[in-house]
Amino acid sequence: MAEDSDLEKTEQPSQRRLDQAREKGQVARSRELSTFAVLLAGGGTLWFMGASFTQHMVKMLHDGLTLNRDLAFNTNLLIPRLHDLSLDMLITFSPLLLAVMLAAAFSPLLLNGWLFSIEALQPKFSKLNPVPGIARMFSRTALVELSKAIGKAVLVGGIAAWVIWSNKDAVMALGTQAAIASIPQMGHLVGASFMMIVGAMLLIVAIDVPFQLWDHNKKLMMTKEEVRQESKETEGDPMVKGRIRSLQREAARRRMMAAIPTADVVVTNPTHYAVALKYSENEADAKRGGRSHKGMRAPVVVAKGSHLLALRIREIAEENHIPILEAPPLARALHKHTDLGESIPEALYTAVAEVLAYVYQLRRYEKQGGARPQEPGDLPVPRELDPAATTA
Repeated sequence: MAEDSDLEKTEQPSQRRLDQAREKGQVARSRELSTFAVLLAGGGTLWFMGASFTQHMVKMLHDGLTLNRDLAFNTNLLIPRLHDLSLDMLITFSPLLLAVMLAAAFSPLLLNGWLFSIEALQPKFSKLNPVPGIARMFSRTALVELSKAIGKAVLVGGIAAWVIWSNKDAVMALGTQAAIASIPQMGHLVGASFMMIVGAMLLIVAIDVPFQLWDHNKKLMMTKEEVRQESKETEGDPMVKGRIRSLQREAARRRMMAAIPTADVVVTNPTHYAVALKYSENEADAKRGGRSHKGMRAPVVVAKGSHLLALRIREIAEENHIPILEAPPLARALHKHTDLGESIPEALYTAVAEVLAYVYQLRRYEKQGGARPQEPGDLPVPRELDPAATTA
């Protein structure tokens, strides 16, 4: 069951998958949006330039049907005449053609923005296979396209019938008017009717565009296995990353163990925690109380650990004759609130100063003899820094 769920496309497409699909030219497309934009551009141009179009059409009709004696008896003049009439027609309809071409070229930008893909232009001989084509004829997409075609036919046909029926009197009146007057009126009537019919397609566009976006997203959805595989490709294999982190931790632990012999003292819990401290200032400064004077650095944690690691820190400290002091509250506070290479918190300056003073006195005792210094007890560790005190 788990394997079956991993193979179901239940995950949203990643940005990488969307980008790869876009590079291949696979984007959401709405033919209805492009059709609507082209018809709207053409109808709008006819609407706003209807008077100019009708005047030029009347003129071209008059010129085309007018033949003088030279044209009638000299066929060599017919070709230049046809050329002039064709050029006039092209100039007349050039605004309409330009508007339609711009609408066809830029309407896809409304949905996907600018996109140019060479891969989409490459020939694919697999498309010549009739079996996938037959399968597409009975697919869900074909059913949706059929539904849209029926809907468009019913909607546009119904609106067209209503427009014609509501303007039947105006249409019938055109037959009683002179051609000069009826042609401009006919152009205005056709333009208005055309715009009303095009406006009906706005409903189809409002339905088709969200559907195409949803369908494109659904086609790119991913299985959980694909998500994991992509994560491996982009971020690396989790097992490899875990191994790298393990090696990094091991290297950091070796460096930490190598720094223990340079420590001045190891503070223990005594068995649960161990923290090795190092103070770089000279002995005289520490004897003055170990307090932080201006320009002096605070003691630094060079190693810390718990349980088995704490035991290993103690063993290395004993091997290198590093003083070990049992101070459970201070050990817990240092282990909790400091990281390797960091200075101790300012609230622990006084407690650590007493520890360092004891360490320097112990070193003097070992070198010069005399009375053995007494281990400091009841160190001033703030209650809020001791994990055991705050949880009690």
